[in-house]
Amino acid sequence: MRRTILGRTTGIALASMLLALSACSGGEQPSMPPPEVEVVTIKPQAIDNVIELPGRVQAIRTAEVRARVNGIVERRLFEEGTDVRAGQPLFQIDPRELRASLNASLATLARNQATAANAQQDVDRYKGLIADQAISKQEYDAAVARQRTAQADVALAKAQVESARLNLGYATVTAPISGRAGRAQVTEGALVSASGGTLFTTIEQLSPIYVNFSQSSSDLIAIRRDAQAGRLDIPYDANRVEVDLVLEDGSPYGLAGHIDFLDMSIDESTGTAALRAEFPNPGRVLLPGQFVRARIKAGVRPDGILVPQTAVKVAEQGASVMVVGDKDMVAVREVKLGDLRGSQWVIREGLKPGDRVIVNGLQKVKPGIPVRIAGAPKAAAKPAAPAN
Repeated sequence: MRRTILGRTTGIALASMLLALSACSGGEQPSMPPPEVEVVTIKPQAIDNVIELPGRVQAIRTAEVRARVNGIVERRLFEEGTDVRAGQPLFQIDPRELRASLNASLATLARNQATAANAQQDVDRYKGLIADQAISKQEYDAAVARQRTAQADVALAKAQVESARLNLGYATVTAPISGRAGRAQVTEGALVSASGGTLFTTIEQLSPIYVNFSQSSSDLIAIRRDAQAGRLDIPYDANRVEVDLVLEDGSPYGLAGHIDFLDMSIDESTGTAALRAEFPNPGRVLLPGQFVRARIKAGVRPDGILVPQTAVKVAEQGASVMVVGDKDMVAVREVKLGDLRGSQWVIREGLKPGDRVIVNGLQKVKPGIPVRIAGAPKAAAKPAAPAN
């Protein structure tokens, strides 16, 4: 009985001691302060409206050098892959058969001219005889007809001579334009055909040079809508819209071009409108068939929004940013991105002036928690409960 009373007395004493220690510990534990973040406040500004589209480079002029007469190629007169000038000889076709044809035409012309001269003499002589009624009118008319036939034969022979002379000239194949000559498609000894249009080589002019690309009809409608609503200022001279290029390796092409063609119809199969830009190409950095990205400066957005790249999270579902809302609570805001300007994204939709976007400290926050903005005055610390 005594042991039971002692046990109860010891338990009561131990409980009293724990309560005393708890009272001396200062009451409830202080809460953790909100994480600190850095923000930027959205302010609209005038920015260029840049549209980025894929494109292909095309030579400004391309000429296919083809055979205009039949014959055997004797030799090539140029170096493949070098610049040639208009009129420069490129190939030589065996001219002997063509020269013989020209000589035959010249002989025919000489014979017809002699016949025509004799017919003219007959007409001149018959004029006096018919006046004296020494010959009949029928004989005179026959002489005039022979004269006219002879003159027609002379004209025909002259045309044949001209044709034969042209064909002989075509035996020396020349460059129709100045530019860079490609690989030769025929070798010495090859038989070429005028009717088949045998290809000798191709010449391309590379400076200036074209870039072809296309824009969807929905984008064109959006541009017109924004321009009518005042959200986009389009320059008056729409024919001089400036275009920049980004090469395949991501480096910028240093020289700007301009739009020189816009198709006013939409391709039914692709739903796009064809555009073409012209660029200077003095160093021949741009080559036909090369893939590039065209950045078209289609006006200016007076109320554009830029956000640092570090503030934007890009995922498969889209892009988003963290904003500080009412009572300094964090919220997720989905945004529609434009192009990247250096270290800043252009925001098309999702943000408005005055929004506070978190740019530093994102790893410490999540939606629905309060934060403290760096540089803002700190709130007074909550006093601890007095000890009992």
